[in-house]
Amino acid sequence: MENEQTAGQFRKNIQIGTTVEIVQKKDQRSGVLTEGIVKRILTKSPKHTRGIKVMLDTGEVGRVRNILPE
Repeated sequence: MENEQTAGQFRKNIQIGTTVEIVQKKDQRSGVLTEGIVKRILTKSPKHTRGIKVMLDTGEVGRVRNILPE
């Protein structure tokens, strides 16, 4: 199993309805994280080094940094 830091890099770890923390494009420099529930998975490849890109149920788009426990 991947550690918590790299779990967001693998598409298999993220499903619709998963609670995650993402970093939005505008927040990449500051590192501000946005918490939400995955509505759509936008990255097609099985792995991405900067995190799988998702859309939250609020419409915000960003790359997964952390997958939160239920």
